[in-house]
Amino acid sequence: MSETSPSNSPLEDSPYFPYYRYESQRAALAQSYQAKQPYQHQYFEHFFDDESALAMSREFPRHSEQIWTEYKHVNENKAGLHVRERLPDLIGEVVDELNSPRFVALLSSVTGIEGLMADDSIEGGGIHQAESGGFLNVHTDFTMHRTRPNWRRRCNLIIYLNEDWKEEWGGNLDFWAPDMSSVVASYPVFLNTAVLFNTPGALHGFPDPLKCPETTARKSIQFYYYTLDESHSSSSVAHATAYYARPSDKTGKKFLIALDNVAVAVYSWLKRRLGVGDAFVSRLLRFLGRGKA
Repeated sequence: MSETSPSNSPLEDSPYFPYYRYESQRAALAQSYQAKQPYQHQYFEHFFDDESALAMSREFPRHSEQIWTEYKHVNENKAGLHVRERLPDLIGEVVDELNSPRFVALLSSVTGIEGLMADDSIEGGGIHQAESGGFLNVHTDFTMHRTRPNWRRRCNLIIYLNEDWKEEWGGNLDFWAPDMSSVVASYPVFLNTAVLFNTPGALHGFPDPLKCPETTARKSIQFYYYTLDESHSSSSVAHATAYYARPSDKTGKKFLIALDNVAVAVYSWLKRRLGVGDAFVSRLLRFLGRGKA
């Protein structure tokens, strides 16, 4: 999906996104976004209208292994669902809108990235949740689309749907300095907040296990946007998600993080070469887990 020009009418709007608010502030948003260091990004409060965000939060599906892909290994403990047909009605319509030409054109103008494209397959994106004890270690993102080797990942948009979330439960999205010396920005994941940031170089995550009640989960919708790149072979630019240890992590944990990086890199290669998907591996791990039980 290629970039197109946004509507010329300031009165024309979508029932799923308040374009009028953002398009009228396009220049200021672009200046704020592109000036941030060390990673270009923007944190939003009241990203949608509050009523729509609350409706999405309340229709968010419960964690069920029948429909969710499990991401459970040394570096993360969460679940995702990126099959468009299985998303709840309102969330699915919002996903379609935020993959639309008009929205992508808005993102392109804010980020300054020309030729930005949406991923209608929402590969790796979609809805995500982490329950009590869940975490995602600090990492940089994979660089290319699994099934489209000339698509380069350029920016992420994460929208949070956590009604009545308490900051003491953790889960802030942390950005770390390029040398992993310190946190350079930290954003709470309250209902109707969002973070847009350039990738894959940004070091980010929520590495401390969540302390929320067992009846609660850290819920989000995630979008990855790409540009077309014909100038390099896929082997020269294809990098898997890479995880990083914090200075405070113990030696044993640092070793396991490094070892898991090797496993993730091999798995990413298999996905590209053999077409193995996250859903298949998730089912396999659940089967093996039952065997151990």
